[in-house]
Amino acid sequence: MIDRPKQSVPEIRGTGGRGPLTDVPQPDLGKSSNDLLTKDFPIFGTSLEIKTKTPSNVTFKVAGTRDNKSYGISGDLEGKYSDPKNGLTFTQAWTTANVLRTTVELENQIAKGLKLDLNTSLLPETGGKSAIVNAAYKQPGLHSRAVIDLFRGPTFTADTVVGRDGFLLGAEATYDVTSGKITRYATALGFSAPEYAVSIHGLGNLSTYAASYYHRVSRDVEAGAKAIYDTKTTTGGIALEVGAKAYLDSAAFVKAKINNSSVLSLAYTQVLRPGVKAQFGIAVDTANLAGEKAAHKVGANFTFEG
Repeated sequence: MIDRPKQSVPEIRGTGGRGPLTDVPQPDLGKSSNDLLTKDFPIFGTSLEIKTKTPSNVTFKVAGTRDNKSYGISGDLEGKYSDPKNGLTFTQAWTTANVLRTTVELENQIAKGLKLDLNTSLLPETGGKSAIVNAAYKQPGLHSRAVIDLFRGPTFTADTVVGRDGFLLGAEATYDVTSGKITRYATALGFSAPEYAVSIHGLGNLSTYAASYYHRVSRDVEAGAKAIYDTKTTTGGIALEVGAKAYLDSAAFVKAKINNSSVLSLAYTQVLRPGVKAQFGIAVDTANLAGEKAAHKVGANFTFEG
């Protein structure tokens, strides 16, 4: 009988409200609440992800998903090379839809706090292509980004967040070069503390408003809520969603959320051993348990990393 060395299961318990944030991108205002309500709920199908890393800083990832509604299977094969010394990252991916994606990133080389990246995609079958250039500059109390979509418009999007003593103020605007008009704008205001965070967003040219709240209740319990009001909807009313997360131990946690459409979602995540994680999720339409149009969903996700 061979004695196998004991492997400790890695700690997955989060650190909660990440402290007063003063240098986050504008879309990340309210991130703690969004992550709590959207991540780790594998309810749309069954997915498998395998990651491996070579000694030469090359990472390979194979991912596949089977959709519960269409029963279709999609996936992608990705290779990623990182050169931390020179701040360079190169990623190449090929999907089952025959889309070739390439990303080149350069960080902290031209100036400290400046990150540049180029994201391209090519569909050989139809000749469809896209190219997006991103520039992000981050300093204490400031985070600015500029995005240029070269083949769509072209359009230029810029956003900036300034912060002080936990208070955050952000704005975003998109300019269409061809029409010479600002086609989209948004703004956000937030406050972040070590144990909680709140934010208010004005989106879609200030036609949609969203408010979110996150609270690190204790070391093992997190709670959050999000409300959205769209002034253009004909039905009116506010879309509301609340959720919670509880750690069972250092390697497992459960999540639950419910919205004002009476859809209850439950999820369970377990780290089985270092590099192996399993997730299970279910969504139940509690207002239409046995109806033909009930929005019940179930899914699972398995991740292997070595």
